[in-house]
Amino acid sequence: MDLAEKLEILADSAKYDVACTSSGVDRPGRRGQLGSCSAPGICHAFTPDGRCVSLLKVLYSNACSYDCSYCVNRRSNPRPRATFTPRELAELTIGFYRRNYIEGLFLSSAVLGSPDATMERMIEALRILRQEYRFNGYIHAKAIPGADPLLIERLGLLADRLSVNIELPSETSLNRLAPDKAKAAILRPMRQIARQSAASRRELAVYRHASAFAPAGQSTQMIIGATPESDLHILRLTESLYQKYALKRVFYSAYLPVVPDPRLHALTTPPPLLREHRLYQADWLLRYYDFSAAELLSDEQPNFDPYLDPKCNWALRHPEFFPVEVNAAPLAALLRVPGVGPKSARRIVAARRSQRLGMAELKRIGVVLKRAQYFITCSGRAPALRAPRQEVAAALVDPRAFGVGVQQLSLDDFRAVPLPDAAPQLQRLAAAGVDARTAARETRQEAIECLTRRM
Repeated sequence: MDLAEKLEILADSAKYDVACTSSGVDRPGRRGQLGSCSAPGICHAFTPDGRCVSLLKVLYSNACSYDCSYCVNRRSNPRPRATFTPRELAELTIGFYRRNYIEGLFLSSAVLGSPDATMERMIEALRILRQEYRFNGYIHAKAIPGADPLLIERLGLLADRLSVNIELPSETSLNRLAPDKAKAAILRPMRQIARQSAASRRELAVYRHASAFAPAGQSTQMIIGATPESDLHILRLTESLYQKYALKRVFYSAYLPVVPDPRLHALTTPPPLLREHRLYQADWLLRYYDFSAAELLSDEQPNFDPYLDPKCNWALRHPEFFPVEVNAAPLAALLRVPGVGPKSARRIVAARRSQRLGMAELKRIGVVLKRAQYFITCSGRAPALRAPRQEVAAALVDPRAFGVGVQQLSLDDFRAVPLPDAAPQLQRLAAAGVDARTAARETRQEAIECLTRRM
């Protein structure tokens, strides 16, 4: 098998891994080295479903010895198999970089024989890149659960970011769908990476030329929709991962039924892309808005509203918190206002030191007044607080849940179809033969009326 065939197979096998993001790290350059890894130095392109395709995203091998039921590369799935040699992968990466195709490498792998054997081959490929080709660009590598801690350490000294996929939201689901994997084997390297990254930062603060261990931190990925866990369960797990292991990102991947298996949770609707979107929104609230999982969801309401983003949903359930006076409220209170983000909140705090803010000033600062106006006062004035409930509901419903696009069938034949992130009700109506635009209008109106009754 030639290199082009290997690349086609292994790049296709890697497309289901979404844990791909910008570096957020500065790797100092030296004379004679190739590539740049300054914090804004990774040039990204994004597919319509949000996947990042700017790096060479590839598996070292897809010949897996595990039989995870959700995975396209599982042992029992008949498909073409391929494996790079360390030098093939290094030369391929350098060749792509010199042609200006890529800015870095995203490397993962199936378990080729054993975790240790797989990691040794990945490490050798990265060693050739770093030491022989003097490649200084961004590298994101996947650590294999169950590998020897010394191999994790060697990989972290070569890569900018490490990640260990937690895969499924609960140990029960992991035991059922991925019997070759164990929760302890996944969490152990995550704990090691967190500790060694922290120790490396402390060492670099004293010795600036010390070797950096995974300077861009670590991330992980969860598959959403293959198992029956609620959004609350997933968000509590996410919160725990951020607190215990200092993760930079938790990525969520809407399950795509690529291989049939009776152990998998049956999908009666299209892949849960809107649910994935809601989890990302909640994830940002955890990281940047000082929310907790317990504030966003509860045992009585364990799943997110498909028509409202999590922040608006929280605001409607806590009317006692509002209105917020923008000229006096602390930063933490401003962050709870729908339509006010972290940048806008900090700009408000800085601007009000020298002036009183009104609606015009808030608009220039970047506040989304379409939503925020119903939850704030400016020097005691609140023109929108008494707006009709239906007007408020229409402003708060998420337009993404009712998105409709146009699919070209021929030169003069077009058909409206729900976008992948459209709400399940809209998908069902369109599947039943209702025109997608009509279904979108009806679904949106139903959502507004339902929300009006709740307010």
